[in-house]
Amino acid sequence: MGRAPVVPGLRRWPAHTAALAPRLASAERPVQAEDAARIHWPRTLVRKGPERLRPEHLQRVRPPAEVGALHLIALDNSGSMRSAARLAQAKAFAASLVDDAARAGTHAALLLFGGQGVQWLQNAAPARRAAIGRIGRLGGGGGTPLAEALRQAQNELQAFRRRHGAAPRTLWLLTDGRSLERPAAPPAADHVVIVDFDDPMRPLGRCRDWARHWGAEWRRPLTTLD
Repeated sequence: MGRAPVVPGLRRWPAHTAALAPRLASAERPVQAEDAARIHWPRTLVRKGPERLRPEHLQRVRPPAEVGALHLIALDNSGSMRSAARLAQAKAFAASLVDDAARAGTHAALLLFGGQGVQWLQNAAPARRAAIGRIGRLGGGGGTPLAEALRQAQNELQAFRRRHGAAPRTLWLLTDGRSLERPAAPPAADHVVIVDFDDPMRPLGRCRDWARHWGAEWRRPLTTLD
């Protein structure tokens, strides 16, 4: 089977995203000197444009990849994700993450949450491109069991830590935020990235709100990683 489509604007990322995209400084405190030393200011200013500088504009200097990391992808395949091709875009994003993890020699896990409940498409294991075909065939529908998905993600992250020690663990949450649940972020994740597939014309803003409360990174699916 051919290579899964890559989301436009998504560049190759080093394996160690815990360091690649560290938690953004909160809006309540200014950027400290040690933070500024790690900021890639040309990319930051391009992303900021004419707007006032905000934490989500900050772009970081990337260290070399670290083999052994885990990228746990939690993919929302609920009914609301079927609108405006959001699920297709999220599947392409997830497939690109798996492909990059396989290239980098890191681990990947894929968790689905939707009308069929919470399902593991792949538990934490060395990333293999074979999973990309399974992602492409996924359907969607029903509700959004976010809290249960994050509970199971926490269990998997803890199990990975017991097996692999200090290897960095990143949770990628791919969702449109159409859930009234407000669970806490899994504490076993070293870094959380919320990829917001909400309707850009009529956004609810929940993904951005979760990111703010969790100290997580928030990004739109077309945000460049490089």
